[in-house]
Formats: sequence, C-alpha cells, structure tokens
Amino acid sequence: MIQVIQAQNVTLGYLEERFGLQQAENEDFFTEWFDILPDITDLEKQYLDRVKFHFLRLVKRPPLLEEAVKLVVLSPLLSLAGFYDDPFFIKSEQSIEISLEDEGEIVRGRIDVLVIQQQLWLLIIESKRASFSLLEAIPQALAYMLANPQLEKPLFGLVMNGSDFIFLKLTRVNQPEYALSDQFTLLRRENELYKVLSILKKLGTILI
Repeated sequence: MIQVIQAQNVTLGYLEERFGLQQAENEDFFTEWFDILPDITDLEKQYLDRVKFHFLRLVKRPPLLEEAVKLVVLSPLLSLAGFYDDPFFIKSEQSIEISLEDEGEIVRGRIDVLVIQQQLWLLIIESKRASFSLLEAIPQALAYMLANPQLEKPLFGLVMNGSDFIFLKLTRVNQPEYALSDQFTLLRRENELYKVLSILKKLGTILI
C-alpha cells in the first residue's frame, strides 16, 4: 500500500533519511545571495518603501493570509525583478509528486509560484501567511525542489511570509545538497526588501 505524505508535513529529517539530502558546509556553494549583487534604483527603493508600508499597515489588522502576502509583497517583487517578462513564465499552484517506490511513499503538494524558462525550472517560491514560521516552510520548499525534473542545473527557492525571507539553493548532480541564505526581515528599521530584490535580480540574470 502506497502512503501519501503531504509536502507541508515533511521535515528536514525525513528528507535527509529518505532522499539523502545534505546541507552544504562550504560557503562557496551558495554565493549567489551575497556576491556582487546588482544595484537597485532610487525609484525602485521608493516603490519598495511603499510595499513595506502597505504590509506593516495590514499587519495591524490580522489575520494576514497567504493570498494577501502574495498580492501586497510577492507580486511587486516579481514584477520589479523582471520575472513577469520574457524569457520567464510564471506558473502558480503547480502540482508535484516525488516518490520512493522501494519505500511505498509519495510526497505530494502544490508549488505556490514556479518561475520557468522553456520548461526549465528556475525558481520556486513558497509563500505563507504572516504568522507562519519559515522553519516549517523550508522543508516543504526543499521537497518541491527535489521534484525538479532537471538534474544538471542548480535550482533556487524563496520562502517568505511577508515579513521574513530566506533564499535556498539545491543541486542534485551527485547527492542532493542545499544551502540557505541569511534571513531578511521587514521588522528592522532598514528596508531589507532592497536586498531581497537585488538577490532576485541576480538570480534572474544568472539563470538565463
């Protein structure tokens, strides 16, 4: 009998045990989130200041659900980063499955946002409601990334809940290996959306 496991219920321990996933120890594994990032314009900064203001205003009247996070924060970031334009395409609620035939298990779920180029998966985004911990979202995003049909290129991810953001990188050339960026948050005085947008722009550049 095949056991179906929902992706939101998986843990890092499960992914390590069942899929051989390992966290990279070498800092050079994931330099894309901090090395030579592109500048953003004053106009983009002004726009991101408005995005931060709108989000913090909504937080005052909870609950702030996942769809509101996508609308208020994620959509402007994707637009400014150029992911709505050629050569990229956006897919939402993309169904995935990864199976362990020997174990009789299937991990099943839906990717919130998938950025592709000619069917090549480039960036997976997992968006949660404002009260959701990113520690719970990370294994879910990694499960989706493990389902990527292309093995030869690295895959990037972003988990967010409106106020906090963490980038991920996964490779599967030999053994599945991943790394995380620092966590960025809108709860500091400095607007860290500037850095988030700069990283998204960097990923958009190197991925094509």
